[in-house]
Amino acid sequence: MDYLERVKGFFSASIECKMQSMETLGPSIIDAGKVMVEAMLNEKKILACGNGGSAGDAQHFSAELINRFERERPPLPAIALTTDSSTLTSIANDYSFEEVFSKQVRALGQEGDVLLAISTSGNSLNVIDAIKIAHAREMKVIMLSGREGGAMRELIKAGDVEICVPSQITARIQEVHLLVIHCLCDLIDTQLFGPE
Repeated sequence: MDYLERVKGFFSASIECKMQSMETLGPSIIDAGKVMVEAMLNEKKILACGNGGSAGDAQHFSAELINRFERERPPLPAIALTTDSSTLTSIANDYSFEEVFSKQVRALGQEGDVLLAISTSGNSLNVIDAIKIAHAREMKVIMLSGREGGAMRELIKAGDVEICVPSQITARIQEVHLLVIHCLCDLIDTQLFGPE
């Protein structure tokens, strides 16, 4: 087996998926950035959730906002709902794993806040439950998914934004999700603080 060619194949597949995504997702990414900026201008916050690699993406996004992305600026309000192991395990143990995010959204989410809901399949039950509670609390939802959008797509309401990566492969979807997160961070910084 030629391992170098195998590695090059991964790079090529990632580039191809990103190019295809660039053509289809640009307007949705801009719309999502506007939703997030509007929330922050109204002194609201962004809650982010996902499982596995998507949990890492939720934490990555939150860290970029609270600390910094590519420029010095004030910290911005974001909370990753994936980081408090005591909260996550107590909810999963006492109730169910499906409620680990929805209970946090119920406790922390307020009208005008935004939920960044991340699921490569669009079918993560705990993310779906979080979306339902976010809507009940009159929050807007940014849905970051892949494949055909899954069950999350059926929950879209006015003011929500779906960013669905056109791929069936989890690794490619996650690679584009990270790029989308960086685009969102840049759009937020540019709209709030102007071009550098």
